[in-house]
Amino acid sequence: MNEFDLVVRSRRAVVPEGEKALAVAVRDGRIAGLSGYDAPLDARETVDLADVALLPGLVDTHVHVNEPGRTHWEGFASATRAAAAGGVTTIVDMPLNSLPPTTTVSALEIKKKAAEGQCHVDVGFWGGAIPANADDLEPLFAAGVFGVKCFLSPSGVDEFPALDPGQLVEVLHRLAAIDGLLIVHAEDPGTLTDPLGPTYPEFLDSRTQDAELRAVERVIDAAATTGARAHIVHISAGSCVEPLRRAQQAGVRITAETCPHYLTLSAEEVSSPAFKCCPPIRESANRDTLWHGLATGVLMGVVSDHSPCPADLKGLTAHDYSSAWGGIASLQLGLPIIWTEAQPRGYGLADVAKWMSAGPAALVGLSTKGAIAIGNDADLVAFDPTAEFTVNATKLHHKNPVTPYDGRRLTGVVQTTWLRGQAVQGTPFGQFLLPQNRP
Repeated sequence: MNEFDLVVRSRRAVVPEGEKALAVAVRDGRIAGLSGYDAPLDARETVDLADVALLPGLVDTHVHVNEPGRTHWEGFASATRAAAAGGVTTIVDMPLNSLPPTTTVSALEIKKKAAEGQCHVDVGFWGGAIPANADDLEPLFAAGVFGVKCFLSPSGVDEFPALDPGQLVEVLHRLAAIDGLLIVHAEDPGTLTDPLGPTYPEFLDSRTQDAELRAVERVIDAAATTGARAHIVHISAGSCVEPLRRAQQAGVRITAETCPHYLTLSAEEVSSPAFKCCPPIRESANRDTLWHGLATGVLMGVVSDHSPCPADLKGLTAHDYSSAWGGIASLQLGLPIIWTEAQPRGYGLADVAKWMSAGPAALVGLSTKGAIAIGNDADLVAFDPTAEFTVNATKLHHKNPVTPYDGRRLTGVVQTTWLRGQAVQGTPFGQFLLPQNRP
């Protein structure tokens, strides 16, 4: 009988200490050993990647799967196939855009039933915090959500209304009592305006950095007052980095993330409503501040905010940015998108793994995900960091072929994705996840 089920060898295995030449041994779905690249190991299957990199599976904690209810936008089968093709082995599904939204335990069970048997990667779930469900929050945590999400401005769907300032504080007080995490879409509704016309500059002017900054400052104050954990999703405004840094240094329990589109795209290159998202893609000078926020740890990670919709809702022919659905489809592309931009900025694969795997895993308390380490799930990605390809939206696994990256030349190709030591291909075998160790 073989000692190990699988051994993967790579001269560029990315572990928390950096890149090393290693043989990663897998037994019963877990990483059972880390040895020298040439170590003689007895395994049922051995894969030698040579100079192709071996990364930990990515953890994407910001994915709108939309099933049930808006499954024609996306669904668990298509979303998780796309995730696996992009080296993502764990996703956490957002509570809105599905019908019903995940704001009660019964809605969570409906979503799990819809997802059952369809998931090609492991899946966890966020709950939702809306004005009418304060009494549902503790039961949602007991049922296994990783946290609850709220909006401070209109969400775009009527069934998921925003919290006002008083409701925000009330929710944080309730979560402080159970050490639950609140994740926040932070834009100040009093600062947002209606676009003056259909163009992208007019849309951008309607959602300024100041709208984001004021909302972030409100969440910081509320988290400081209540002692609760809060997390700002999809930071787009570089002006938010410094107040977040000060709050973190002062001991406020607040974290934040950003997304590939804010780090790599710019307002100057927007050419169609496929680029529209909220908060918006901003001017190119803003990106440097976000990258600095990542490098210094103020921003804990990079996640997709994959929020797809059918082409007709994007208004690709009308070119009306005021009415097009706001959301970027990029779940399958996040790793090469970030690597393409990170490499010329002087960052390495270890940085990318920290931002896209370890950081998100730590946010949601998945202690056996996020790193190539003994005892962790054998979630692994063979990634060729030198290969190049041109994005063809029609070839992606996303349900709708709409993405701002269509036609873009990217560096880095995912060759194989292993989930708990098994290559992801064909029959789905992903599992539903529960928090393992709430931070």
